[in-house]
Parts: sequence; C-alpha cells; structure tokens
Amino acid sequence: MSTAASAGVRTFPRVGVKATRKATIIAFFAWLFAVYDYILFGTLLPEIGGYFGWSDSTASLVSTLVSVGTAVVALAVGPIADRIGRRRGMILTVSGTAVASALSAATPGAGYLVGVRAFGGLGLSEQAVNATYLNEIYAVTEDEKIKKRRGLIYSLVQGGWPLGVLLAAAFVAIFLPLVGWRGCFLLAVFPAVVIALVRRGLKESPQFELELKLRKLRKAGKANEAAALAREYGVDDQPSAPLASIFKGAALRNTLVLGFAWLINWFGIQVFSVLGTTVLTSGKGVSFTGSLVMLIVINAIGYLGYVFHGWVGDKFGRRNVIAIGWLISGVLFALTLTVASGTIAVVTLYSLGMFFLIGPYAALLFYMGECYETRCRATGTAFLNALSQPGAILAGVITTAMLASGATWNSAALLVGAAGTFVSGLVMFAARKVKTLEA
Repeated sequence: MSTAASAGVRTFPRVGVKATRKATIIAFFAWLFAVYDYILFGTLLPEIGGYFGWSDSTASLVSTLVSVGTAVVALAVGPIADRIGRRRGMILTVSGTAVASALSAATPGAGYLVGVRAFGGLGLSEQAVNATYLNEIYAVTEDEKIKKRRGLIYSLVQGGWPLGVLLAAAFVAIFLPLVGWRGCFLLAVFPAVVIALVRRGLKESPQFELELKLRKLRKAGKANEAAALAREYGVDDQPSAPLASIFKGAALRNTLVLGFAWLINWFGIQVFSVLGTTVLTSGKGVSFTGSLVMLIVINAIGYLGYVFHGWVGDKFGRRNVIAIGWLISGVLFALTLTVASGTIAVVTLYSLGMFFLIGPYAALLFYMGECYETRCRATGTAFLNALSQPGAILAGVITTAMLASGATWNSAALLVGAAGTFVSGLVMFAARKVKTLEA
C-alpha cells in the first residue's frame, strides 16, 4: 500500500486462517496447471515439428511467433485484473489455460497453432495475478504463521512452475504413445476447467474492495467522501490510471529495472525450460524419451530451488537473493553446455542450473507485488510478467538466426540462454529495495 498507510485510523478487515489457506492451495493448483499447458507446447514441439516435417529453424520460428501472440494477450491481463478484481482475474487466467489446450489439440498447421497458442498468455499471467492477490491476502491474514513466512509460503505456490514442467514431461512420457500429441493437449483441458470452477468460491481481497468503494464514490461525484475514506485507511486518494502509475514516482525505477531483468532472464527460461527437450536432444544428443526422464528429475530439483529462494528471501532480502541466484545459474548452464559429458554430469549441472534459474522467481513475484500500490499492483506485476515474452521472442529470433546460419543448438543455447541468465543477475542489483506489504 501507500507509504502513508501509517497515518490511517482504520484497518482492513482481516482474512481468516481457513480462507487464507484455501486461497493458497487453489492458487498453487491453478498455477501448476497453467504452467502445465504452457510447457506442454514446448515439450511436444519436437513431436509436432516431426509430424509436420519442420526443420529445426522452422520449429524455432513457430515457437518465436507463439511468444509474440502470448505477449500481446499477457500485456492485457494486468489492467483487466485491476479493473474487474483479483478473483475474477484469476478465473479469467485459468480459463484461458483450458481454451489454449483445447484449441491446440485441433492444430492443422503452423499458422493456426501460432494463433491459438496466444491464449496461453492468459495462463502465463496466472502467476502475476496470483502474486497480486496473495500479497494482499497475506498482508491482512489472521494466520500469523503464514504472515511471518509469506515469502516461503508463496515459494510453495510459485513452485508450481517446475512441478508443472515435471507434470508435462511425465504426462507426455505416459500418454504420448497412447493418444498422440493432439490427445495430450485435449486431456490437459479438464484440470484447468475444474480449477476455474473452484475459484468461483474465493473472496476478493479487502484492499481491492476498498479500491472499488473509492471508484464508486468518485463516479457518483463524491470526491471529497472518497478522499476522506482513503485517508482513514492511509492510502493514496488518486483515480485509477494503473498503467501510467507504474511509470511514476517510486515505482518507475523498479518498473524499468525489473522489466529489463525479466526480458533478459527469459532468454534462459525459453532455452532451458520451455525448450528443454530440444536442448537435450539436439544439443546434448539425448533421445526424446531420455530427455523426458531427465526433465522430470531436473524439475523435481528445480522445485526445491523455489522453496530455498523463498525461505532465504524472507531472511536476507529478495532482491539480492534473485540476483545472486541468476548469476550462479548462468555459470552452471555454461558448464553444462561446454564441459559436461555423460548422463550424470549433464543431469547434475542442468538440475543445479534450473535450481538457481527458476527458484528466484519465488522471491521475484512476491517482490514485484511489494513494489506497487493497490490501484496498480496487478498492472505492474502483469506488465513485468508479460515482458517475459519479448524476451522469449528475442531469444527465439537470435536462436533461429544462429541455427539457420549453421550454428549448433549447443552454441546457440550457450550464447542466448547461459549468457542471458548471467546478465539478468547483474541487472537485478540496480533494483530498489522495498518494504514488505503490511496492509
């Protein structure tokens, strides 16, 4: 909330222990299945490319164009969530996951696939809306255990990324021989639909409910009453202009720094997580089935990275934990691509690289929610989250160009993925430290 919060004479309604834990559990499964759909495309890309007879460069181009569509959709989610509310925003994002999976199952060719995978931008934005909602809920919860360890608890939710990747790899390994890649997409629809229905029972956050009251008063011409109510709660009395707000005042620096860090770090995410099967098969000579098994092990270890970084972020500050983690990850992936040979060495270094690549996102998403006011919190987190896709696009363009000019997947992954991850860690040190949200 505002820096003026300490001047308020009224406090927000408290959220009970049961409601807090219910919201946390639902947020975890929603993100798990959103990631599952998002990663399912990258995991199945070698099979899809083989079915349609695509070359490596064509498959990389399709992946890049999918990222373009995903970015356009993801950018719209934040302002929508700041307009319609956190609860409805979360229903929207998980519904987009179901739509993306269903339409992907009917793919007749590259053009159609690029178009329908844009709906995956709704699912990708799940983490931004989750971070916004849980940041506000944890600030006013009666559950003191969660409130004191909010970074650690959120890391368990954000850990849905490696578990979603793991689930997608295991799912493909089991069902691909039985139902084919189209069937894998179709089966992914059902869990997302279930989560969307369950989410209808969640309550809106007290902070956003106040924002709605202020909007209604202003709309009714009662600006003075809105200002008085805002002062009582110690929040800024400003009409909502969420997108403009994240580029003003104290928010500007972190919007620019975190935006650039997201963009560059997604060079690594795109290469080593989304296209992990391709890197292992084409870059390290692993069979497709072997790559699925490796990804299961790698992402199981990656989940521990989320828990570790969430815990350490609570104790030593989220910004530095994020930066140091990404620096270490860049080095580990470089070693994987240059010196590792043999299954044990590849799995060990790749797993540790993922531990320090994706683990810091547990701290990053929560840190982002602490950077913005209620009126623009969802916009800020979703905007930064959406910048992952320009990163994926640039990574895809560079990778595609390198492959088309005769480079190997190994050299492309080293230049784009490992180097990008390392640079993003350096960028994070320029971010402004922020206080933990308390109301």
